[in-house]
Amino acid sequence: MFRLNRTSVIAGTAVVTVIAALSYALTGVAVSRAAAEDKAKAAPVEFTADGKLKRPVGYRKWAYVGEVVTPNDMNDGEAAFPEFHSVYIDPESFADYEKTGKYRDGAVLIKELSSVGSKKASSGNGYFQGEFTGLEAAIKDSKRFKDEPGNWAYFSFGHKYPLKAEVSKNAAAACNQCHQDNAKDWVFSQYYPVLRAAAQKSM
Repeated sequence: MFRLNRTSVIAGTAVVTVIAALSYALTGVAVSRAAAEDKAKAAPVEFTADGKLKRPVGYRKWAYVGEVVTPNDMNDGEAAFPEFHSVYIDPESFADYEKTGKYRDGAVLIKELSSVGSKKASSGNGYFQGEFTGLEAAIKDSKRFKDEPGNWAYFSFGHKYPLKAEVSKNAAAACNQCHQDNAKDWVFSQYYPVLRAAAQKSM
């Protein structure tokens, strides 16, 4: 068993104090670790000063919701969304969804688009992902988007590369009505077994 004497405790405290002082000297800002973690949790995405959404980063490490595709050759060659849609939700919102079955204020969902590539593989015929083609985001924020239906706003960084670095929200008529009419709380949860299973935990 390890024993800490009074001298060791004092020395350890002194080291922590010195590190904290050095950190303040280098940055000029005293920020607690807890405050920094809270800030990180509260801001999975960033906005510019004029309200544009910056292209998200790190979302592939978020909770993976699932994949859908509505290919052209199953829709008379004119599918509205012919790409694969890989959907991610920020970890804090997913944890909250498991508890409540609802999307919290501040929830962010990212939809990464990729083309339909090969239709044959060693496993058989099917639809297999090609290259990344675009990126979109949906954000629920009752303060920032208080005038949007359901407080959801939708953003598109383009459907071809290079993607835009920052974008304004889409017009409400472009997305909100379809989501309001056909989705649960403006999210198509019914098509993602990960979300269905998570919602069951809250019941």
